[in-house]
Amino acid sequence: IAARWRLNAGDAPSAGVAGTGLICYFCSMRIVVGDKSRLREAARQFLKETAGHTIFAIYGQMGSGKTTLIRALCSEMGVTDTVTSPTFTLINEYRIHSGSPVYHFDFYRIKKITEVLDFGIEEYFASGAPCFMEWPELIEPLLPDGTLHISITVEPDGTRIIEAPSQPLVTD
Repeated sequence: IAARWRLNAGDAPSAGVAGTGLICYFCSMRIVVGDKSRLREAARQFLKETAGHTIFAIYGQMGSGKTTLIRALCSEMGVTDTVTSPTFTLINEYRIHSGSPVYHFDFYRIKKITEVLDFGIEEYFASGAPCFMEWPELIEPLLPDGTLHISITVEPDGTRIIEAPSQPLVTD
């Protein structure tokens, strides 16, 4: 099940979608965040809708809110560490209250894909821990099957649209 949510300032926290209810699509998700104060609620819904996924490729222009979204997601997951973009270090590791890791990658500054292979990206992906990636388009050939591709689009009024495009369900 996937959802379309629109969250604006003034919406009742329990309302979910601003007066429209839940609209289901075949394997797609669209969360519209009209006000930054609703980001935590959007993160909560995002995690609910993407339960079972561990590898997230987050696409968006510079300043679209990739790090801000990841910060909100980590907060909802129970990360108490300061969440910042690992632009220069390529990877930050955070811990949730249980001690389990959450990995945050930023590939903006990589020059060659071998840089990512050198620090063992496959082991992070295979760990089963949540992996959130900024600028994943720079390492597309390395993204494993099952990666959830998320795009953030900024509307002229500053509204953020967080989407996972339609994808076929993978069942065993």
